[in-house]
Amino acid sequence: MQAVILTAGEGRRMLPLSKSRPKGMLPIANKPIIEHILTESKNAGIYDLVLVISSKDNATPRYFGNGERFGVKISYCRQCDIPGTGAALQAARDAVQQNFLVFNGDLLISAVDILQLAQADCIAIGAKELANPVDKGIIEEHNGQVRRIIEKPAVTSSSPVNIGAYLLNEHVFGAIENTALSPRGEIELTQALQLLLNQGISVHCVKLKSWQDISYPWDLLDANAQLLSQQTSANQGIIEDNVHIDGACRIGAGSIIRSGSYIAGPVAIGDHCDIGPHCFIRSATSIGNNCRIGAGVEIKNSIVMQGTKIPHITYIGDSVIGENCNIGAGTKIANTRFD
Repeated sequence: MQAVILTAGEGRRMLPLSKSRPKGMLPIANKPIIEHILTESKNAGIYDLVLVISSKDNATPRYFGNGERFGVKISYCRQCDIPGTGAALQAARDAVQQNFLVFNGDLLISAVDILQLAQADCIAIGAKELANPVDKGIIEEHNGQVRRIIEKPAVTSSSPVNIGAYLLNEHVFGAIENTALSPRGEIELTQALQLLLNQGISVHCVKLKSWQDISYPWDLLDANAQLLSQQTSANQGIIEDNVHIDGACRIGAGSIIRSGSYIAGPVAIGDHCDIGPHCFIRSATSIGNNCRIGAGVEIKNSIVMQGTKIPHITYIGDSVIGENCNIGAGTKIANTRFD
């Protein structure tokens, strides 16, 4: 079976982080969001992936190439100027065969749930029960059969929400061709599926367990904490004397942890980083490649992207720091999340 990953959206809710890269290339636990979807798809036995990217996106194919480095086959399709998940999937029409999976490029999903979705008997939508599904697509279903799909209703209650994972077949492309623009000016995949429902085609609701949505910058922190909690310790760098490491910590090749530093895992540190001396890296923190974390720095529950320098006597908490930033010595960033 093939899997299509839709990653051509503008990611407006993720600004300013998505201004310089596609949303799916934002790092969580030091890997792009797309790579986590790719890895779980591979773990589910799916090795043929199609990435739908924007006309301006060169970063994604540059990073993933043909997929050989990741043990999969990757092909690319570019979305036309019409926005929306339906238009994105239509770009992949000639690249898929028979039944195929589709994932939005801004979610986390497990191999177990991917397998459950792939084994559905017909067209299927992945769903998850949420107590307060604000700004989500609602699925009305009965005994596992979808009756209606409501995209971002004004009034919501506890309902299964559409998580952006589907099992589809060739019928969906004809429906997309007959789908009008939504009030948001997009061709939406959910509207195409509603057309199929109106034609009497069965659509199954598969309730999944592991989904996590990544729509806003603060969602990156929650996803980062979740993935780091699942990691095991590994060290490819140098740890000087008098360094204390508590909990799971991954240290990349060429990195050095200097004397007097304290790391309270789970923490991920990339390649060629210079950490310390006497710094405190607290749990749920990931530090990208080629970063410098100076003396007396404390970092807690944060994502620090590659090439960033955080020199001495600085505190970073509950923050997402972009690439190649230079944080002035003595900076204090308070623990106040935008959500």
